[in-house]
Amino acid sequence: MSQQHSADPAPTPFSEAAVATVAQRRDWWRDAVIYQVYPRSFADGDGDGMGDLEGIRTRLPYLRDLGVDAVWLSPFYASPQADAGYDVADYRAVDPMFGNLLDADALIRDAHRLGLRIIVDLVPNHSSDQHEWFKRALAEGPGSPLRERYHFRPGKGAGGELPPNDWESIFGGPAWTRVTEPDGTPGEWYLHLFAPEQPDFNWDHPAVGDEFRSILRFWLDMGVDGFRIDVAHGLVKAEGLPDLGTHDQVTLLGNDVMPFFDQDGVHAIYRQWRRVLDEYAGERIFVAEAWTPTVERTAHYVRPDELHQAFNFQYLSTDWDADGLRAVIDRTLEAMRPVGAPATWVLSNHDVTRHATRFANPPGLGTQIRLAGDRELGLRRARAATLLMLALPGSAYVYQGEELGLPDVVDLPDEVRQDPAYFRGAGQDGFRDGCRVPIPWTRTGPSYGFGGGGSWLPQPECWGELSVEAQTGVPGSTLELYRAALVARREQPDLGAGDCVEWLRAPESVLAFRRGEFVCVTNTGGESVTTPAYGRVLLASREVTEADGETKVPADTTVWFTTRL
Repeated sequence: MSQQHSADPAPTPFSEAAVATVAQRRDWWRDAVIYQVYPRSFADGDGDGMGDLEGIRTRLPYLRDLGVDAVWLSPFYASPQADAGYDVADYRAVDPMFGNLLDADALIRDAHRLGLRIIVDLVPNHSSDQHEWFKRALAEGPGSPLRERYHFRPGKGAGGELPPNDWESIFGGPAWTRVTEPDGTPGEWYLHLFAPEQPDFNWDHPAVGDEFRSILRFWLDMGVDGFRIDVAHGLVKAEGLPDLGTHDQVTLLGNDVMPFFDQDGVHAIYRQWRRVLDEYAGERIFVAEAWTPTVERTAHYVRPDELHQAFNFQYLSTDWDADGLRAVIDRTLEAMRPVGAPATWVLSNHDVTRHATRFANPPGLGTQIRLAGDRELGLRRARAATLLMLALPGSAYVYQGEELGLPDVVDLPDEVRQDPAYFRGAGQDGFRDGCRVPIPWTRTGPSYGFGGGGSWLPQPECWGELSVEAQTGVPGSTLELYRAALVARREQPDLGAGDCVEWLRAPESVLAFRRGEFVCVTNTGGESVTTPAYGRVLLASREVTEADGETKVPADTTVWFTTRL
């Protein structure tokens, strides 16, 4: 006798009592599922074609019903938008394109009423060149005390015409721009590891630390539940700003400790920040975006008196391969265990090609790909990868739209692109716009329900059939798979927090592990495999067949089992 299993077609709504229980959970962040909202692309409340805080607020019930614990908002601060808000002009104001502080307050309050927490992005490595400090530094000229809060230096060469060192911008070209002084003459240079509109702060200056501790308190007083720290590894630069001595420096990122990244001095800053956070009730948290050479160095950021979580970019960067995945899972758990921090798992975000497209392509192409690949294969692997991620011990991150199985939009016309790296030819590919296309809510409409006034990036014609409306209540849809997985994750006592897995013997290309009475089996290969039936099938990313105590697991499929009655 054979049986077929697929995702439960309808999610179990969370009751008010369940919401209250979620809100009161201690150490909630150790097993939290955190949903990233990219504000300009999530929902448009005023019909101007750009997402905003009011749009997010109206969609909070959707996120509650999806089953996530917290919402991380990418920057919505006042900004010229040279890098989609990661160039902040005023850290205590909302950019008018997103609303105002009253909208932020209403969003935080509504989220809390629904049992959701709000984590906001913080950008401490650099400001906008329109920040008041930087504008005054330029206007006051050489010797201005404000210039000491950034990295201003005289240039090299007879007339100071060469950059102070050989550092390169992550977005391409030199990491230095020369200013024109108030008297009209060529003058000093300032450091910007990203776009020229994003000058780096000098964290050796005490005013910078004082200002950011004040900014933390401002938003904590507003009621936010934590901060995602952008470029958390970049605040401190090596003394003397030494030359690196090589070109194509972007290719070295994540492989070596750089004089401008992952310097040990950052940890003193985060110990100060942690003391501020601990003044507030409610288990507020810090999450580090820290690109480091090894997961062991990532663990330095989450020691008990520093940050709570750090993104696991080593996991995100791993190809769809059983041996590679097992190795990075083991290394992650081993690295986090001594510092008592939870592992985190993430497959997509606003800076990388969506994993439904990465996995549609051959391995080894990296995390920024401009090829559509085999979309059916990519979605199949993405669904399996999601169930694997959600079965691992620790916390997981979901990027908006991945629950719909959205692919990257790889064929955007060049004239609509806005990624600043795209316009600096020597840097990254600059195709991050493909993962930032506004998500679809309805089958039809001028922007598939995103808003009444179109969309700031063009949406593909296929978006309607991938929308929330098209997938809700449809057995086997990707949205219903996510909903069922998050319900099961919350209900199963052996899922969520923890620091280890018990690996089981499995065929080549298969990962199998036990956590108490729960077993996860992932087939990363291109052919079906037969495994023991480890118990009752809870969930599967594709239909599986059971007979005579065995389970036939198709290619690119993850199955969850439980021995609980």
